[in-house]
Amino acid sequence: MIIGIGIDIAEVARYRFDDRALAWFARKIYTPEEMAYALRKRNRDERLAGFFAAKEAARKAFGHAIPWRQIGVTHEASGRPTLALFDEAHALIARREVRSIHLTITHTQTTAAAVVILER
Repeated sequence: MIIGIGIDIAEVARYRFDDRALAWFARKIYTPEEMAYALRKRNRDERLAGFFAAKEAARKAFGHAIPWRQIGVTHEASGRPTLALFDEAHALIARREVRSIHLTITHTQTTAAAVVILER
């Protein structure tokens, strides 16, 4: 049974930072794993926009303003993106009886989008 759906779109241009601005923004928004992943890739701004869209989609799916760094995008060995919740946010999984969290992210040079589906 689907118990939550969230979707978000992010404009990639908003995530094109110089190194100083990126360091400041990253401390507020991204997990260390997300930053390491994005910095290893070409077009890091597309990845950062996608991660932000995924976090916002997760907040919408759960219906809570979850702190940004308590939601993280990770990747399976296949490359498939998944969501991880940390600290107090992790308790939402049990509280909502979430059995599966589905995440998809897509991006182009200008736009990134993500969808999160929570399943009981």
